[in-house]
Amino acid sequence: MSEAPSTLTVRQEDPDQVAMTPTAARAIRRAAVWIVLIAAGVVTAILVVSSVSGGLDGGVPLGADNPAPGGGMAVAEVLRDQGVDVVETATLDDTLDAVATAGDDATVLLSDYQGLLDSQMLDRLQSGAGDLVVLDPDFFALDDLAPGVALGGSISGAIDADCDLPAVTKAGTVVASGSSYRVEEGTAGVTSCLGKDGRFGLVRVEQGVRTTTVLGVSGILTNEHVAEEGNAALALNLLGAHRTLVWYIPSAADLAGQVPPNIAELTPPWVTPLAVLVALVALGAMFWRSRRVGPLVVENLPVVVRASETMEGRARLYGRSNARLHALDALRMGAVTRLARTCGLSRLATVTEVVDAVAAATGRDRAAVAGILIDQVPTTDSELVHLSDELLRLEAETTAGTRP
Repeated sequence: MSEAPSTLTVRQEDPDQVAMTPTAARAIRRAAVWIVLIAAGVVTAILVVSSVSGGLDGGVPLGADNPAPGGGMAVAEVLRDQGVDVVETATLDDTLDAVATAGDDATVLLSDYQGLLDSQMLDRLQSGAGDLVVLDPDFFALDDLAPGVALGGSISGAIDADCDLPAVTKAGTVVASGSSYRVEEGTAGVTSCLGKDGRFGLVRVEQGVRTTTVLGVSGILTNEHVAEEGNAALALNLLGAHRTLVWYIPSAADLAGQVPPNIAELTPPWVTPLAVLVALVALGAMFWRSRRVGPLVVENLPVVVRASETMEGRARLYGRSNARLHALDALRMGAVTRLARTCGLSRLATVTEVVDAVAAATGRDRAAVAGILIDQVPTTDSELVHLSDELLRLEAETTAGTRP
């Protein structure tokens, strides 16, 4: 006996529901969220690229060869005109070599705006440079180069000369903006200048033969503000005190010899034993609380559930949700399977072939058979019952026609 077909044709849709190919407008509406996200990403990328390119166009901040408003080319060129040898360096080794070549008659200007130098490199620089001017140092650089000096917030506005440093007294009044510093009580060898409310924009620390000048109001050196009030006088006298000025702006080349720490060096010593302990506790809890998998056990149910009760339960669910077509489809699938077996069709036969075989066996019109098995859609309970009866009648007629 041949088996039932495994392929069924999908039922015909409601005539009122016309299948349409999605238009471009509908496709755009469906993809609106993705379009908005992609557009936002493109705009963000454009803004980031614009900001980065804008920063690159401005050159290195306070660079001696930077003619942009934030550069220091004006001060460097004026110093050269006054006979000062301005040497631009980008690495610590080149800076120390330039200082050694100039001897004791050299000033080192440090502008580490990227924070590339570590404590050891700062110590090497301070030891090799007799006169060091540091522009806007951060907390760590300040702690290494100027002990006893702490950050004090921002400062701005016109400030009159308030100390006896020659560079400050010659400037008279400067228009400053930038960082300020506080000096701890009892700190020796410190001269504070350009102050407001106990905060100073310039602090000089003398340690033996070495002098470190911390200049937080580094904006007075820029091309944009150097010509205001006495800014130029302060910049030229502060940086032109010696015959040679080493203009040092650290670059990535200073990091070439540094090896980044590995994960073991960055991990605190107590993390590893704690992780091992947690893993052991978790493993013990898994063995303690996990279910023991044993052989299958046959268990007799305390009650017997009849198949009719299951069928009635599903019928109530269909009735409660008005799923008449779903219920009829279940009946149709069973009927088609039995009809194909009755007609002797192969398991690869389609529903169309089943309809043709049933029509030939019963003598019914093919359209009527297709309506019962595929096309008709019940809209009421009575129509569902009627189609169910028609399926039973069609099976009986097919059986009678193939097995007289």
